[in-house]
Amino acid sequence: MMAHKMKVAIIGSGNIGTDLLIKIMRSRQLECVLFAGRNLQSPGMQKAKDLKVHTSDRGINALIDAADRFELVFDATSAQDHHVHAPLLKQLNKVVIDMTPSNIGGMCVPAVNMEHCLTLQNVNMVTCGGQASIPLAYAIGQTQRDVEYIEVVSSISSKSAGPATRHNLDEYIETTERGITQFSGCGRAKAILNLNPADPCIHMQSTVFALVQNPDMESLRRRTNEMVCILQKYVPGYQLIVPPTLENGRIVIMVRVEGLGDYLPPYAGNLDIINCAAIAMAEEYARKRSYMEEA
Repeated sequence: MMAHKMKVAIIGSGNIGTDLLIKIMRSRQLECVLFAGRNLQSPGMQKAKDLKVHTSDRGINALIDAADRFELVFDATSAQDHHVHAPLLKQLNKVVIDMTPSNIGGMCVPAVNMEHCLTLQNVNMVTCGGQASIPLAYAIGQTQRDVEYIEVVSSISSKSAGPATRHNLDEYIETTERGITQFSGCGRAKAILNLNPADPCIHMQSTVFALVQNPDMESLRRRTNEMVCILQKYVPGYQLIVPPTLENGRIVIMVRVEGLGDYLPPYAGNLDIINCAAIAMAEEYARKRSYMEEA
């Protein structure tokens, strides 16, 4: 049993930061002691005040001034902002979980490399499409030889794509493709993001296509099912809707993500999956710290 919760701070009061806060409020390992942004009148700030969490509109300066109050930071701002924040937080010796596609920290997909990430001080949660698809690309890389090409197409509701997502689309594509190649071992990858304006809103779906010489489908189906089970431990709404299938000479796998509905609607699975992954990583940091304190 943990002696005390790990104290954390969140910078960024948009949808991702606010949803993270709601998830932290029910965590047995984490406690949010500072919620920092730029506008005290924003919906996120108002929600934090309602939850009796200390708030500030001074952004990174608030974290610098209160550095002795927390051990870990969730940066839920933008890729550009994190390039400013990262060196400052490194000087403060804080563990950082970067929610932006900044490409600064080590790429973190808990279902794939959680243990390795525990050795890093700054981890990057890649992208929502990366969190949904990289475990599948990893399964392909583990079970197949001569993987020529992997393509990931993610579709999300346009209502769940906020200003930061739209502003960072180039970074989203670059970071997702880098994650796919890194974790699959495939030399060529492409990522596509579709913003669907349909009403009622669609749930997030990600489809992975792969070109493989002489595919071993039995091994891939077995490993894919294992990865889905691991993911569902921290993303309950992660569903395999098209198991590994050969279609027109290519492998096709499709997943659907339904959000928990904490702060955002269930259709916003794209935001929920990256937040659930970040919480899972932070809680593992907390468990590691507790173990070291008891040793």
